[in-house]
Amino acid sequence: MSCYNTVKILGLDFHNSGVTDAVSIVKSGGFLTAPAAPGLINIRKDPEYYSALQSASVVIADSGFMTLIWNALNKKKVNKISGLKFLISFLNDAEIRQTGKILMVDPRPKEAAANLAYLNDNGFNLSDDMSYVAPMYGKHKVEDAELLAYIEEKKPEYVIINLGGGIQEKLGAYLFNNLTYRPGIICTGAAIAFLTGHQADIPNWADKLSMGWLCRCIDNPNLYLPRYLKSFRLLSLMLHSHLNATA
Repeated sequence: MSCYNTVKILGLDFHNSGVTDAVSIVKSGGFLTAPAAPGLINIRKDPEYYSALQSASVVIADSGFMTLIWNALNKKKVNKISGLKFLISFLNDAEIRQTGKILMVDPRPKEAAANLAYLNDNGFNLSDDMSYVAPMYGKHKVEDAELLAYIEEKKPEYVIINLGGGIQEKLGAYLFNNLTYRPGIICTGAAIAFLTGHQADIPNWADKLSMGWLCRCIDNPNLYLPRYLKSFRLLSLMLHSHLNATA
């Protein structure tokens, strides 16, 4: 995907063209990830996760915190594209809306039903068998031969993985490296839950201002405040990387 502009941050080639270009890469059979700050702080401790991100066809700068730090330290800026913004653009693409061949990988039956209902209420025509409820994966080696066989059988054009960060990317890389054909693989985690109403609503202005994290913290402070407080470690990680690059 060298024809698209990228910015290397923490050893990852972040997509620096528009969201429409990111959608085009996925439509060509690409593997997309959208790492958030809570995941990025673990790239040195979790080599499988880091390797999965490096294997992606397109990595979008979902993290407003990472984008803010990078743009403050460097002349070449990176464009923030949230997982939510990407997913909205992807689902509104006319060609994608016509295909109907989307398989969703969900964490629980409740989310699976809500996600199917949302897409079918918004112009898609997905049958119940285009949803796969994932088992509990281990933290390191994330493989699923049953899912692999299911995708080979159903032959969806796109696979949207709606699992937690740190797991979904490893599963996406496993599928990308082992399928016999090239569906578009999308790892945007909980982004679809903002559309279905299963997570806090993020208005367009909040997404543009990188304030999605605040909406989540207000909606569920016990869950999200500790997670985002830990993300401040990303500042030291990026400062260390910047100093090494300029030394």
